[in-house]
Amino acid sequence: MVEGPGSSAFWNGPIAARLGALDAHAGGLTSAEADERRRVHGPNDPAAEHKAPVWRRIAGKFANPLVLILLVASAIAGVTGDVASFVIISAIVLLSVAIDFVQETRAEDAVEALRRKVAVRTACLRDGAFADIPVSALVPGDVVRLSAGDLVPADGRLLSVNSLQIDQALLTGESFPAEKQAGDLPADAAEPDGAVNAVFAGSSVVGGTGDVIICATGKATRLGEIAGALGGEAPPTAFQLGLNRFSTLLLRIALVLVLVVLTESLALHRPWLDSLLFALALAVGLTPELMPMIVTVTLAHGATRLGAKRVIVKQLASIHNLGAMDVLCTDKTGTLTEARISVVGHPDAGGQDNERVFELAYVNSAFQTGLKSPLDAAVVAHAPIDISAWRRLDEAPFDFRKRRVSVLGERAGRRLLVTKGAPEDVIALCTRVAGANGGPAAQMSSALRKALFERFDAMGRDGCRVLAIASADLPAGRDQIAPGDEGDMTFEGFVSFLDPPKESAKAAIAALAAQGVAIKVLTGDNRQVAEHVCRALGFKVRGVLTGEDLDRLSEEALTRRLGRANLFCRVNPAQKLRIILALKRRRQTVGFMGDGVNDAPALRAADVGVSVDSAADVAKAAAPIVLLDKDLGVLAEGVLEGRRTVLNVDKYVLMAGSANFGNILSMVLAGLFLPFLPLLPIQVLLTNLMYDVAQLGLPLDRVDHEAVAKPVHWDIRRVERFMLVMGPISTVFDVVTFIVLLKLFHADMVFFRTGWFVESLITQVLMVFAVRTRRAFWASRPARLVALLAGGVSLAALALPLTPVGGWFQLVPPPIAYYGFLAVAVLGFLAAIEGAKTVFYARLTGAPSRR
Repeated sequence: MVEGPGSSAFWNGPIAARLGALDAHAGGLTSAEADERRRVHGPNDPAAEHKAPVWRRIAGKFANPLVLILLVASAIAGVTGDVASFVIISAIVLLSVAIDFVQETRAEDAVEALRRKVAVRTACLRDGAFADIPVSALVPGDVVRLSAGDLVPADGRLLSVNSLQIDQALLTGESFPAEKQAGDLPADAAEPDGAVNAVFAGSSVVGGTGDVIICATGKATRLGEIAGALGGEAPPTAFQLGLNRFSTLLLRIALVLVLVVLTESLALHRPWLDSLLFALALAVGLTPELMPMIVTVTLAHGATRLGAKRVIVKQLASIHNLGAMDVLCTDKTGTLTEARISVVGHPDAGGQDNERVFELAYVNSAFQTGLKSPLDAAVVAHAPIDISAWRRLDEAPFDFRKRRVSVLGERAGRRLLVTKGAPEDVIALCTRVAGANGGPAAQMSSALRKALFERFDAMGRDGCRVLAIASADLPAGRDQIAPGDEGDMTFEGFVSFLDPPKESAKAAIAALAAQGVAIKVLTGDNRQVAEHVCRALGFKVRGVLTGEDLDRLSEEALTRRLGRANLFCRVNPAQKLRIILALKRRRQTVGFMGDGVNDAPALRAADVGVSVDSAADVAKAAAPIVLLDKDLGVLAEGVLEGRRTVLNVDKYVLMAGSANFGNILSMVLAGLFLPFLPLLPIQVLLTNLMYDVAQLGLPLDRVDHEAVAKPVHWDIRRVERFMLVMGPISTVFDVVTFIVLLKLFHADMVFFRTGWFVESLITQVLMVFAVRTRRAFWASRPARLVALLAGGVSLAALALPLTPVGGWFQLVPPPIAYYGFLAVAVLGFLAAIEGAKTVFYARLTGAPSRR
């Protein structure tokens, strides 16, 4: 029997005892064993929630208080003998719930399928061989291989390591990586923070490699315990807060007006049951009960469309921020360049290509086990060298502050420290310069140092990235690098690389600029290389800040300088994060595109964190948006799709708020002078259901090109003002309809209800065409489904009183003359809405809204 993963401190005691408790061994599990354990322990996801069965999710839809009240009221109607009301109200409620459930389920399934495309994977030993599997599939007893850039997928004991360094800041708050070792600790000898022989979910691999036996997964991990203790969901975004505020506003209005209507009905001694049902139906009519479904479906459809453009959205709410993004911070390599890095030279101090320089660079790149860079891959691929005579002894991993990596190797009894890194930092360590052709080294002088920097700058102006190589002899018998060894070194030479500008980036930069998105380039390269690439792409550099500049600037000064600077060179991950936070203080919606191990803090801090499928696990996990291609052109398409999605949500909110608010105002006014209810409860519910059906096509609607030409920000105040302007226009035409029905047609109660039902429904539905665009409604073409649903519901409203089904809802055929009035009323309503819309947007923007 497998021990419960959270039952003891697995990092203490002998590894053999731990393997026995797990019923596991260093050879890993079989697929059958893993499947059995997964049924016991569940998915390896600390935040995973067990998906409820279908019946329970459907039942959850009935937990809506308004739905429950309506069902209780309909039951009362049935008990009191009004069987028709009981059947019809129940049927309408059930149909609404069914539409809501089916649409949301389809949307959630589509989004989950997209998330699985970019799920983090890990190298797991299954059936005797390592294979990449989703992290969520891990179980206690699995053996996992970690390397630089990986997220630690679960809690476990180390079986073997090779210079393994783990960033545990999320769990311990410690900013420096922890060096890990395989081995046993005495029983109860260490707390988790001191468990050097264990790794924990939520941390990441900074350097080296290691094999781990998984001891705890999912909520049983230390991270899972922390998540459980914290509880709750992530803070809502500005978009979610705006929707919640709008819903709350409508609910408050509904409560007040429903109480007014109920008071009116009781004061006029109308039947109490009809009055109650009518008031409840009004509450449902004004409450945006389909808003959660419409928002989810619209965002999910946007996510699906983005997926087709190879942009995967992991968090639906991030679509809003993508559409609102007005500044994008991006790296250079692979985004603005082809990421086809090749070695083009390895000159010594005299400027001549030197094989010793390249050999030392090759030894450094081949021996280092820490964070590998594309430059290392380019060195190893350039001209393979036989280094079998060398023996690796130790390594000082790459550090983003020191910007260098050193390895200690031995050849023929000689211990040589080889350092490779940023020329500014490596040259500063050197006191000597290697002589040409194996000649004696010369002392580093000011003139030599100046000449080396001039050569470095010249290579940068030609577009080359450059690393410097230095070496130092260490005493015989030294097997480890000491802190002071990286000093008093001999400068050996440079290795230069070319990474050609990406042709597609030029068009993408222009497209983003046209969309109102400012580009800021953040790179670890020097200024000369970065400016060369920018010139090649037609990207105008307005201001440059280096990492050294950033260190000298206060937060206030940096915030001011960001208005002009758009190229940042020699910046480290901490400085990238500082730039992101400063931009956010300027109230900009900030996107950050990164793929490195140390990009995770900036990705989390940005409003729009964007990574790529080929990124380090820690970066991919931190980003809510993942590109399947590292291409700014893909992101530019994604920005437009994000804006379209938010605008389609906006359409529903504008229409639902305006139409429902106007409708209930009409109900209140009608109640003041009518001796009967203006509509039966079942007619109110039918109106609401048909109106909701007419809006189901909005997630698929087209959006005018000028509407997505600049960032789209959610503005709840604009929505409220729009509702308060357009709603009363609907009420005015309803009152005119009341007067015409009573004075010209001398309508009785049944005909009055029929006439207003048809007029109210058609005007509400046709409002879709005016509200969905800032243009004249005839100048903007809706999606086919939007037009079909709106037209179909309008025709159904006209035809319903003429059919036997209309009798179920106590609707009667109107006289022919009524249809003449209806045509005039509908045309007048559309003209009024169109005129009010033009004035509203002209005042909102300070300029005519038509383009």
